[in-house]
Amino acid sequence: MPDGDHLPIEARAAYRTRRLTVSHWPADTSEPLLDWTLGEALRQAAAAEPDRTALVEGLAEGGRRWTYAELLADAERTAKALATRFAPGERVAFWAANVPEWQLMLYGCAMAGLVLVTVNPAYKARELDYVLSKSGASGLFLMDSYRGYDAIAASQMVRPNLPKLREVIRIGDFDRFLADADPDRSLPDVDPTDPCVIMFTSGTTGAQKGVIFHHRGVTNMARFTQARGGLPDSGGVFVNPMPMFHIGALGHAGVGAVMHRATHVLVPEWNPVLYMTLVERERGSYSLLVPTMIEALLAHPARAAHDLSSLKALVSGASVVEASLIRRTWAELGCSLCNIFGQTEMQGVVTGVHRDDDLSDQAETLGQPMPHVELMIADPETMEPVALHQRGEICVRGYQTMIGYFDMPAETARTLTPDGWLRSGDLGSMDERGFVKITGRIKDMIIRGGENIYPREIEELLMEHPQIANALVVGIPDDYWGEKVAAVILPRIPNHNIDPAELHDFCRAHLASYKTPRTWYFVDSLPFTETGKAQKFKLIQAICDGELLPSAET
Repeated sequence: MPDGDHLPIEARAAYRTRRLTVSHWPADTSEPLLDWTLGEALRQAAAAEPDRTALVEGLAEGGRRWTYAELLADAERTAKALATRFAPGERVAFWAANVPEWQLMLYGCAMAGLVLVTVNPAYKARELDYVLSKSGASGLFLMDSYRGYDAIAASQMVRPNLPKLREVIRIGDFDRFLADADPDRSLPDVDPTDPCVIMFTSGTTGAQKGVIFHHRGVTNMARFTQARGGLPDSGGVFVNPMPMFHIGALGHAGVGAVMHRATHVLVPEWNPVLYMTLVERERGSYSLLVPTMIEALLAHPARAAHDLSSLKALVSGASVVEASLIRRTWAELGCSLCNIFGQTEMQGVVTGVHRDDDLSDQAETLGQPMPHVELMIADPETMEPVALHQRGEICVRGYQTMIGYFDMPAETARTLTPDGWLRSGDLGSMDERGFVKITGRIKDMIIRGGENIYPREIEELLMEHPQIANALVVGIPDDYWGEKVAAVILPRIPNHNIDPAELHDFCRAHLASYKTPRTWYFVDSLPFTETGKAQKFKLIQAICDGELLPSAET
């Protein structure tokens, strides 16, 4: 069995022995909270292990490499170059795939007192315009193109609409940009509570909001999460194929590697063969992968040709990790698979299983809260904790809640309560040990004739059907019921529609009549974000617009 996380023995025991009487976990403060900025975190790592490899550009044929001393030097040069063009507090956007300059910009902005705005490289001009306008960005760093899309042309198209945008700099000109740095320029004092990143929500419910992170939140979140997942205090090799515009890669992987003085191998994009090549070449020991990536890795015909024996632990999130996948990961890769839960608004992860938890806990729960996180399952109306094992809204309070949504005070007030609770919008439950389960989204809830229906329960049942690869359940308008339950099915065999009557009977055998879908849609793909979260609003819009037509009513 694995050795669990890296909390001190007495703190680890507290996690094992604590028993609750209501669904409220008081923050465990046994492990100290570090009052660091991102810049200080990098300086501490470089001072402790200057010659350790910090960052690797994960290309199939080699790539650039930095030791911690070199990464610090280039980050400070980046900070001084930025400081010649931007004032502390200004926002600077970075629009690119996974390139090492992400790390230089993250720490460079942090040291210069700037706020880094992360931009999805798959965005088109309209989406870019929204993010830059909403964040009030003064600068934009960008790749020339991404997957054939001309990013330079897109930036030129939107620039007349953005009067605050003064600087647009090609990442291809980054060395020239660094050459403008004044080595004698002083950098501002930065406080751990200052803003450091604006990251836009994934868009699972439509309009995006810019979440403001602070230094203390990102550094400690990444440190605790990596410890829970099994990354040692020094010497690990984290192979990262997740997109850097997202908290999982930028924070959990990028900052987490620095907090644990590990080597961060940055993979340009997810490709199972490239991933296996890098694990073998760099002796990769840890990764954050969503379940679909792990499934692709285990099923890949070339896996036997790669030496993956260095892998020690995988961490996963964004969707349920099935017990069968955990068992296969142990059996076929010889490493653990830990499930975690968090949100952008929480600056990342707030719960996670321990590597030595029982298989049932690993497969059926999201684990226990991280250190210094207070977590409550609350009645959404009263904001009081519900009884153990009862469904309510997952709410968290502590050091790592966001500062707020940028320039959206009304939205911030709806999410952050006056007494500091962050309302997740996720429904869940908690047992007496503090293990959390997620049971759905408040906004996903379907109200049919006054009955509250939670799609996740139906989706989990449908996923047990042998002919279904994936399923999403949504509520669509109905003149009589208000909403009716509809299921959008991805068949396991492409272009093979399953008999809706069979699916109806399958659901009726296990669910109340009012929960059973009446309208059935079959598709060849489902809309998910790059990080594996379902975008149900796109399905509902396609249905309402008549773009997605039902196959049957039952």
